[in-house]
Amino acid sequence: MKSRHHWLFLTPAMSHLSIFVILPIAFSFWISLQDWNVMKGTIQYVGFSQYQSLATNAQFWGSVVNSLLYTALSVPLGMAVSIVVALLVSQPIKGANLFRTLYFIPSVCSTVAVSMMWIYIYLPQTGMINSLTKLFGLKDIDFLNDVSWALPALAFMSVWTNLGPRMIIYVAGLLSVPPAQYEAAQLDGAGAWTRFWKVSWPALAPTNAFVLLTGTIASLQLFTPVYMMTKGGPLYSTDVVGYHIFVEAWKKFHLSTASAQSFVLLAVVALCSWMQWKLFRKQAESYE
Repeated sequence: MKSRHHWLFLTPAMSHLSIFVILPIAFSFWISLQDWNVMKGTIQYVGFSQYQSLATNAQFWGSVVNSLLYTALSVPLGMAVSIVVALLVSQPIKGANLFRTLYFIPSVCSTVAVSMMWIYIYLPQTGMINSLTKLFGLKDIDFLNDVSWALPALAFMSVWTNLGPRMIIYVAGLLSVPPAQYEAAQLDGAGAWTRFWKVSWPALAPTNAFVLLTGTIASLQLFTPVYMMTKGGPLYSTDVVGYHIFVEAWKKFHLSTASAQSFVLLAVVALCSWMQWKLFRKQAESYE
């Protein structure tokens, strides 16, 4: 009887999960096994030929490489900045809560609005960054139209937009460390850097694992800033997987190919997540 009651309470959540998550994923996989010509309205079963054709699709794998490069730039840099800010705002000083709120604001703003703002920041002549560099006699950089700068510019923007949530998570991790450990380290003559490296950093191992994992998953699905700021350019240098799938599905109307690419992205995300999980589990065992 109790088990029936449990299932009764789980029914709303399970129904929502089935209708809006499981069924769309299953339908997307079914589409990836078809050759669906939206313009002609014809559907033909082709099995895994869509996946086989992706093996020789250089542009798609180029977008995968761009996504991995973006992740390698944005996630570690974002984690480092977040830890520094978390250390500052976790100090027992007046106004700490105000600073936490200010740092968190960008993460609750519309991604479209934030992207538009950063377009103006990156303008080659009148943008804020180039206006500041002019004071030092440096040459203007057209960040969003330069192959060498476009992807790093998007990664740098993500550090600012994702700072708030990561900072809060790190603050929670730092505050969970018993004060007695810091006091014992200080009595042993440990300085600020030694206390951080020997006390705070090992205690933040689970926090680092969580931030790295969630940050990697989010960065591999990057779409809105690319759509608003670069459209995959210049010369496909910011053509990440999320945007590439969008173009394939809603501009070229190759829904079957886009669905197959989505499941390849799922495999890439799963592989990266598994590798990170194994790495941090080994580190956690070494600390025990």
